[in-house]
Amino acid sequence: MDKPVTLAAVTGAHGVTGEVRLKLFGDGVDALKRYASFNDGALTLSKIRSDNKGGAVARFAEIADRTAAEQLRGTALTAPRSAMPPLAEGEYYHADLLGLAAVDADGEPLGVVVAIENFGAGDILEIEAPDGRRAMVPMTADAVPEWDEHRVVIDPAFLA
Repeated sequence: MDKPVTLAAVTGAHGVTGEVRLKLFGDGVDALKRYASFNDGALTLSKIRSDNKGGAVARFAEIADRTAAEQLRGTALTAPRSAMPPLAEGEYYHADLLGLAAVDADGEPLGVVVAIENFGAGDILEIEAPDGRRAMVPMTADAVPEWDEHRVVIDPAFLA
């Protein structure tokens, strides 16, 4: 399955000529430059530059003026997972972890990965237990000793 991966989101219009401000979810402006289009070809990237504040300013061929740019506010920019660069050992894309079963070392179910947050100190997995309760687990070698395309193994001590 080639699920879409969200790389950025439009936060609003920039100027009067149709440019948009972007919140980036990846490794900066250079990471977005490798994609010619987003959202299954609906938006074609014409130009992108850093806003020098951690975000970016972009122009899309399909957006001609400020009004059209304002209508994009809140739009997530996605690319297919297959278009993403290969990962090194120990790396992961958030999209690959979302929806995975969370189990303990013996394979007993603990829940499902429903979200991934990062408040500045590293990724945190949000696990929803079968009873609906949620817990946050740091994505560290102690808390999550292994993961693959089917499941994440979690030390239950980190769920308490």
